Amino acid sequence: MKRREFVVGSTAALALSGASPLVSAQGAFQEGKHFVRLSTAVPVSAPAGKIEVIEFFWYGCPHCNAFEPTLEAWIRKLPADVAFKRMHVGFRPNFEPQQRFYATLEALGLVEQIHRKVFYAIHQQGQKLDKPEALIEFAVQNGADRAKFTEMYNSFGMQSKVRQSKLLSEAYKIDGVPALGIHGRYYTSPSLAGGDNTPELEGQVRALALTDQLIARSRKGV
Repeated sequence: MKRREFVVGSTAALALSGASPLVSAQGAFQEGKHFVRLSTAVPVSAPAGKIEVIEFFWYGCPHCNAFEPTLEAWIRKLPADVAFKRMHVGFRPNFEPQQRFYATLEALGLVEQIHRKVFYAIHQQGQKLDKPEALIEFAVQNGADRAKFTEMYNSFGMQSKVRQSKLLSEAYKIDGVPALGIHGRYYTSPSLAGGDNTPELEGQVRALALTDQLIARSRKGV
């Protein structure tokens, strides 16, 4: 998927008055340029006392695929008070099979076992995994129980997850992936944090450094 430009609305220009500056090795991170503060807070589902961080992604996106190794290394070092989760976006109706697939992996505790393998199969092996039958077969080939996976994939609960993903993406105003939503208050991405003409890996590192700082702000309620 070609990297899509994030649309920064007028709310992004609001200053974070009274807050400490967000800085990187390249200088200050700027609101409206490197990250967006939402005008309306998004409800979070993390337990009380936890800071929620959401990665919005699409299995077919090459930038999401490239982001995974850097993101996984960052996840392993997260403090105990951060609750991280992924959300497969549904920009188009034909994204729904993969939305259901990821939600099913999550429900059955198979994310660690299968999630990265999907990216590898699509982007390195050229497999076409965009239909329910192909996705279910892929899960079975990688250790899932066919009956349990199929039942969960087709369940009403997965339909609800698809709706939830759509609503959450809209609430965060996500229009490109990968993107990171921080505790219902902010979002950023490698393309935003890195800016134009920044190498992709550098943009990834900057986005996660910025996310760390926005997590710290969220702890303070700013």
